[in-house]
Amino acid sequence: MPLSCRRPSPAPAIEPRADVDLHTTILACRRDELPAVAQRAARPAGARPCDFLAELTAADYWPREPRYEVVYLLWSRSKRHRLRVKVRLPDGDDPHVATVSGIWPAANWLEREVWDLFGIAFDGHPDPRRLLMPEDWEGFPLRKDYPVQIRMTPHATGAAAGDRGRVPRERR
Repeated sequence: MPLSCRRPSPAPAIEPRADVDLHTTILACRRDELPAVAQRAARPAGARPCDFLAELTAADYWPREPRYEVVYLLWSRSKRHRLRVKVRLPDGDDPHVATVSGIWPAANWLEREVWDLFGIAFDGHPDPRRLLMPEDWEGFPLRKDYPVQIRMTPHATGAAAGDRGRVPRERR
């Protein structure tokens, strides 16, 4: 059996794509489907509840559309099953998705981190303040179109630019 295989999804409205990769099930869902998918993952009728949110992060794929992807890494402690839920968000002026902090309390700070660094808002979040950047910071530093203004002046230490770190022949 190959390490990665496709399998049909039992509920196409909630799970449009499901992949299995090294004991991790990967689900891709739309923004409006996230609350139902999260509820189903946390309290399923079956035997695999994902009771631990291990990580929540995001990726910026600019200039590709959809631009943003929010990724939830879930773990079932009782069954040792991993679930990765990916939500793709269009660019737009206001990327947002529903909060899951009511289901997994650990999402509170992780959602604040994603908002602070990517500018992705979480609808219904109990404390939407900046977490890492100062309150007066403008912009979101992990976006690919963030204006990085680093000015470095190259300087040589007496040797030619290609000879950095080597001792000149006449000094040996």
